[in-house]
Amino acid sequence: MSTVSRSAVCWWLRHNTRARPFCSDRWRLPETNTAYQAIVNAFNQHPDQPFRARELHELLDLPTDETSVNVTRTRLGRFLRQGFLTQPGRGRYQKRT
Repeated sequence: MSTVSRSAVCWWLRHNTRARPFCSDRWRLPETNTAYQAIVNAFNQHPDQPFRARELHELLDLPTDETSVNVTRTRLGRFLRQGFLTQPGRGRYQKRT
């Protein structure tokens, strides 16, 4: 498996018009940190309430298309692995207390 340098990826992102909105110096969309913070705030405001990813999108007025919800599921999985959340049931996430 070959590795690709950061400069090659940045060049491709800058020159690919479809990927241009995703190019940033931090390798992350600027609104990504905002999305993470919004998720954390939702769980902090409702610590005893389990959420599904789609319910979280509806609460936060985020897009409810399947692609966006899948990205949030990935983020919730990361929070789960980091120990911030628990999973009381399949597809449900709750703040660890």
